[in-house]
Amino acid sequence: MRALLLVFAAVSLAIGQTSITVAQLKQFVHSSVEKKFPDKQVVKYLRLYKLTERLADRDLMMMVAEGPGPETTEQLKEMQEASKSLPVPADMVKADTPPPAPMPPPSVADQDRILSEAREIALDYTTHLPDFLCLQYTRRYVDPQGTDYFQQVDSVATRLSYFDQKEDYKVISVGGKLSNKDYQKLGGAISSGEFGTMLKQVFEPETAAEFAFERWAKLDGRICLVYHYHVARAHSKWSIDWNNGEQVYSPAYSGSIFIDREVPVVMRLTLIAEGIPTSFPIQEAKSTLNYGYQDISGKQFLLPMNSEMRMREGRLLVKNETEFRNYRKYSADAVITFDTEAGQAGDTEKKPK
Repeated sequence: MRALLLVFAAVSLAIGQTSITVAQLKQFVHSSVEKKFPDKQVVKYLRLYKLTERLADRDLMMMVAEGPGPETTEQLKEMQEASKSLPVPADMVKADTPPPAPMPPPSVADQDRILSEAREIALDYTTHLPDFLCLQYTRRYVDPQGTDYFQQVDSVATRLSYFDQKEDYKVISVGGKLSNKDYQKLGGAISSGEFGTMLKQVFEPETAAEFAFERWAKLDGRICLVYHYHVARAHSKWSIDWNNGEQVYSPAYSGSIFIDREVPVVMRLTLIAEGIPTSFPIQEAKSTLNYGYQDISGKQFLLPMNSEMRMREGRLLVKNETEFRNYRKYSADAVITFDTEAGQAGDTEKKPK
């Protein structure tokens, strides 16, 4: 009984002898059930107090669900009835406040203008990139049962050089062990084309992609216009390569582009393959690529930051999570070393090959 008195003493000290908030009432009921206080004694103490705010059905049901005695339950119902004229708790006022109205879509003229400016920048993107080096670090996962429960099978650290608008990949390590394997012959899932190729292929006139404004979105603190797009197979240049060239298929695909509202550059690009024939080993393929600003020799450039690629072959699911780090100005004799920290950074998105 002394424990019960102590529980109520704490409430009384906080709010005075005869008043109690809904939150404090809920806390007391929870403690009384947890400590198995006698039903009649709980009611005796409840009758000493009056609520300072309205007891809503939601809160009453939560307390009854705790499993108090029948007399306590009836007393709580009486307290609810007596509190009907009181103000609602502050948390309920906040919960009942309607969400702010969504931003209206930009005018059709603005949608077309921003898309046109983004296309112009994307098609000219690679001509403004400097020659550089970076570390491409990829975690590779598989799920043999197709249940979306992935297990990491290895990691690949690659020295990626971008010189004369061409990408070159030199493997540094596989599974944390130094390696000089050919990147294209690593086996498993790999990807390429993040430095302009993916972006350019979506916007090229020959691709004849169809765009439609979809929604607003916030991406890393930036307000972006999100456009959905679709590319027919007849115009597709996205190649899915199985078993190092044994079978290659270029599917129709669709996806989204996130364009920064302030500067019309693409901050995210997604691709989802469509209509892959059942005879092709890979039945599903999708990719996401995120861009961000990086410093190279004192200047800011918009460059790939991370990517995720997923594919399905039968029941087998494959996932690659890739990061691009340590950007620096290109030098033929520059060295990118692999250390244990390479396996401890963040994640995100990438494109299948």
